[in-house]
Amino acid sequence: MKQSEIKILSLDTSSEACSVALLINGNTFESHIVEPKAHTQILIPMINKIIQNAGVTLSDLDVIVLGNGPGSFIGMRIGASVAQGLAFGLGLKIVPISSLTAIAFESFLISKLKRVLVAQEAKMGEVYLAEYIKGPKGWPKIVGEIQLKKITEPASINSDDLFDAAGLGWQLNSDLLLNYKKYINKKLDIFYPRAKFLLSLGYQGWLDNLAIRPEQLIPNYVRQKVAKKPLKKNT
Repeated sequence: MKQSEIKILSLDTSSEACSVALLINGNTFESHIVEPKAHTQILIPMINKIIQNAGVTLSDLDVIVLGNGPGSFIGMRIGASVAQGLAFGLGLKIVPISSLTAIAFESFLISKLKRVLVAQEAKMGEVYLAEYIKGPKGWPKIVGEIQLKKITEPASINSDDLFDAAGLGWQLNSDLLLNYKKYINKKLDIFYPRAKFLLSLGYQGWLDNLAIRPEQLIPNYVRQKVAKKPLKKNT
């Protein structure tokens, strides 16, 4: 199925932002609200409104794309539970995409460099850190794995080349910025993952057979101290 034909719902609640997007026959619809601790109240209404604005119904969807963290534990579980519940009810699969990859993808659309370091707030004096290079067609390719780093740790990256910095982690943690200062070209004003950038990533994941059944979904918490309780099927 071509991207101009597929119908995709994407969502990300891994940060303070609650983000929903829809791809319908090549047209993109988005709702993106930064409202901490309100995801439980606003996510479902946002989905219903964007579906209504697009003139379709949930039953028209072909696949769901989820920004699967890492990020806020509670926020991630809200997004995962909603995505899973919709997928069960509609008989759809889910394409999980790293929320940090969504930030990297947006960054490469405006950055003149081919390297981006994404840092998202992890609380407890730590950040989630991931290094990306710009691959073919602008796709972000992760170098190594997502790391959980203390903001006071010395800089540790895979190249001496300059990178652009994206994500809220740089904005909130001056020590982190200081430690990586000599590697930074500039700090981009990209703080939260946006669902509209998950659409293209999710479509490519769907083409690559990365879609999973809803019961297979496991939120990517990264932090090992977080108890990975199995998600329950919504009834």
